[in-house]
Amino acid sequence: MEFEIRLSGAVEVRAAGRRGDLRSTKTRLTLAALAWDAGRTVSVDTLIHRVWDDHPPGKAREALHAHVSRIRASLRIAGGDAPPITSRTNSYVLQVDPDRVDLRCYQSCVHQARALRESDDQEAALRLLDRADGLWRGEPLAGIAGSWAEHLRTAVGETSLAAAMTRTEILLGEGKFADAVPVLLPLAEEHPVDEALAERLAIALYGCDRTAEATRLLQRTRQRVVRDIGLDAGRGLHRVHQGILSGTPAAALLRRTGADEKKPARPAHRVPDNLPRDVPWVGRREELRRLISALCEGQGSPGVVVTVEAIDGMGGVGKTALAVHLGHRLRDRFPDGRIFLHLGGAHPDRTVTTPARALTELLRLIGLDAKELPHDTDELVALWRATARDRRMLVILDDAAGSEQVRPLLPGASPAAVVVTSRRRLPGLPGVRPVSLDVLPREDAVALFARRLGVRPGTDEADIAEIVRMCGCLPLAIEIAASRLLARPSWGTADLLCQLRTGGAHLAQLHDGERAMVRVFDLSYRALRAEQQLVFRRIGLHVGTEFTPHAVAALTGLSVPVAGRVLEELLAHHLVSEKSPYRFAIHDLLRDYARSLMEAGDVESEDDCRRAVRALVDHYVNTADRADRLAYPFRLRIDCTEAPVVSCPELADAQAAEQWLISEGANLLDVLDWLAHHGGERQLAIAVHVLAGFLDMEGHVLAAEPLLRRAVAHWEAAGDSAARARALLDLGAVCTHSSRYAEAMSAANEALEVARSLGEWELQSECVHQLSIPLWQTGQYAEAQALQKKSLHFLLRTDNKRKIARSRNLLGITHLHLAENRDALECFTSALADFMEIGDGRGRYSTLNNIAKLCQRMGDLEAAEDAYREAIGVAEGMGNKRDRAALQMNLASVLDALGETEEALALYDRVLRMMRAVGDRRGEALTLNGTGRAHRAAGRAEQALPLHIAALAVIRRIQAAGEEADVLYDLALAERDTGRTAQAVAHLTESLEASRRLGARVEEERAARALAELCSALNESAR
Repeated sequence: MEFEIRLSGAVEVRAAGRRGDLRSTKTRLTLAALAWDAGRTVSVDTLIHRVWDDHPPGKAREALHAHVSRIRASLRIAGGDAPPITSRTNSYVLQVDPDRVDLRCYQSCVHQARALRESDDQEAALRLLDRADGLWRGEPLAGIAGSWAEHLRTAVGETSLAAAMTRTEILLGEGKFADAVPVLLPLAEEHPVDEALAERLAIALYGCDRTAEATRLLQRTRQRVVRDIGLDAGRGLHRVHQGILSGTPAAALLRRTGADEKKPARPAHRVPDNLPRDVPWVGRREELRRLISALCEGQGSPGVVVTVEAIDGMGGVGKTALAVHLGHRLRDRFPDGRIFLHLGGAHPDRTVTTPARALTELLRLIGLDAKELPHDTDELVALWRATARDRRMLVILDDAAGSEQVRPLLPGASPAAVVVTSRRRLPGLPGVRPVSLDVLPREDAVALFARRLGVRPGTDEADIAEIVRMCGCLPLAIEIAASRLLARPSWGTADLLCQLRTGGAHLAQLHDGERAMVRVFDLSYRALRAEQQLVFRRIGLHVGTEFTPHAVAALTGLSVPVAGRVLEELLAHHLVSEKSPYRFAIHDLLRDYARSLMEAGDVESEDDCRRAVRALVDHYVNTADRADRLAYPFRLRIDCTEAPVVSCPELADAQAAEQWLISEGANLLDVLDWLAHHGGERQLAIAVHVLAGFLDMEGHVLAAEPLLRRAVAHWEAAGDSAARARALLDLGAVCTHSSRYAEAMSAANEALEVARSLGEWELQSECVHQLSIPLWQTGQYAEAQALQKKSLHFLLRTDNKRKIARSRNLLGITHLHLAENRDALECFTSALADFMEIGDGRGRYSTLNNIAKLCQRMGDLEAAEDAYREAIGVAEGMGNKRDRAALQMNLASVLDALGETEEALALYDRVLRMMRAVGDRRGEALTLNGTGRAHRAAGRAEQALPLHIAALAVIRRIQAAGEEADVLYDLALAERDTGRTAQAVAHLTESLEASRRLGARVEEERAARALAELCSALNESAR
């Protein structure tokens, strides 16, 4: 069945004369976004950006899925020929032949036509252009706004211009000037400063005896170029104008190349072109756009300043390939030649090409006799600039050693353009506009490997993705990996992947007989000074992924300022990257290379490596201890850390300390992992204790728990009871926050027994506090209250305001749940005053949260909202993920009660993801239940029902009896609203009984009232 997706004009699906129903504009735009990449995988993030720009809806993925579903339904008009839309991990692919998409077919026809014209097959080129014209139905994506739609229209517009220019070149070449005029006239109006277009139209007008129109067009174009661009028009317009005035035949004015050129535009001279061979191109679209735009800007009269572009990046990132591809793309823009000169900057073992030698080679390439050239550098510079003054040529200076080498090679006032590539940044070049290359995006890297490999049996997409990952998305590494596979016809991608994995360090496997990544990195390494080499090698020992000057100082023994300076130098050499200010990273392959230098043992011994890593670990553990004492001052500590070997970063206050812990979180987890596998048990026990507050507060419970259990076992084996009790408290806190309340209470009770045997009153108080929290969260309010009253009685004899305030805050929570509102308010007010006095932000937002709950219970919703928002404001500056999520969840419950249902649902959605991420099962259940309440309030009880059921399942799994009564009550209301009356009665009865067991009078009265109303309604209906 004939099937087509139309993007030219209105977006449509057509099959057998019928049109698919796409309904909304967003659905049509989604189809366009998929069809433009027909047959290629498009990530969900890319699709969301194409459809909604930078303002996606709150549930963009769900909305996108809905649009894709509508598209699938629309495609069914093609019957058995309907192309599938395959959903993959975070991506979609429309599996259809691109030629079934009109604009993709249009572009293909135009590109083929241009190639055929250049191959002198004019008839076939015209047939393709005619086919392309038949596909054109008007403005692409008509009626659809948005940045991506505009970008597509621009891209297709450039293709349309190329099609028209190709057609007119054929017509003009055949002397059909009158036929070319109507093709060119509308284009000239759209592009009034396009000089090449104006030249062709002027020749066409002149060729059909419309000389006056031709000269007016040329004058008007020159004036507009000067006015709009600020440069004199190019020599082409002058040449055509002079030719018309002198009566030169129109055919002789046509621009031709090679042997067909009848009359050169200038006195004959050698046109150099020694560009290396181009390769099929993948990616770097933005970099190419930027470079082409910049180089084309500089074209004008001989009076302009030379255009200089610099491409820098690490070895193997594709600098030379990009420059060469750029040269081939812009061949027609530089009729006076394209010169490629290798400067040898990355070869420290060779003598770097001197400016004099480079100038001699440049002058030889453009036709000057080497025997007649001067030997003095200044004279060579003067001759080079004089020779280049009126030449529109492109010069690629590849692999520059530095600015000093390049500066004498730059032409002066000239229409020439210079592109410099270097492994170093070149800030010293005048007017340079650098383009720093990073590795390829994952999709482009996969496409590069696939393009290099071609159609080949035994390939697997997952294998290719993993090979590309192991190559670090570095273009040269990908090229080498693909070449190695091509050299082994019996291999499939799985065989190559197995080889890369052999022996762990896959860098050594990245060779193809002629090239090796190790040799590429050797060149960069040998160009460094001894101090830079030391830092580079030691970075390979870092246990994490990012590092700061302080960490490098610990690894190397250098001072922090010196380490920072050397990192900046390595950054200039593209051997490290700066992810954020003063936080650096190194490419995976470079890290492997650095480690191989250390493992070789030629420069540093195994003992040197051990000492460096030990110093790094000490740096992180000791700095974390300082940060922990500031960020979590309420913790009881094991005092067994040593003074740091090197200076630690300044941590002025609790907020700075907490920010350091968050910023270094990944590294701290990696340090713990290293200690767990390579360190002693005492080292690990100390480190996990130091980091227990961070691990707990930031939700790393899965990583923390097994290590905390090892710490408890270590202190028990070592006979250190005080340290064991503190380790038990660390373990208990983590168990509480992962909703394993029985284990939390067991650990706290065990610690309490140890504290009593030691006679440590402060430790006993902390054990009581930790025990009270799981008691409260399992609904044992009376027991928790009794413990807190006893603890507060003791604490009031001390001057520890923080612990007194914590005790009052927790005591107030028990009063709140037992409906003792006056006592609760008194406790909260007193605790808040103490927390504010001592500047404890965490205590402050915790107490504000409880005050808001009290206001909510008493029916003062506006006061509750204000208190929650104030608490969130305090927590934003310092709170951990779980606390911030809990505050937002509570605010959502108030917003729902105030009728702000959609805002509440958006908050709940964010909170649920966070609760699941940090492993807080209780928080997850409460969020599910709150989301269900909000849906029911909006009249969507059917959507609420599964949420309440899920919440109840979680609550019962973790045995959070204190929340069960609430969830049962809300579930019953949803069941009532959906007509499930029997279930509603059963669950209200369960809620009533649970409330009575807890002594929660407010919840008991609420359930009894709802149950009575429901039973009354049932009796009424029975009559």
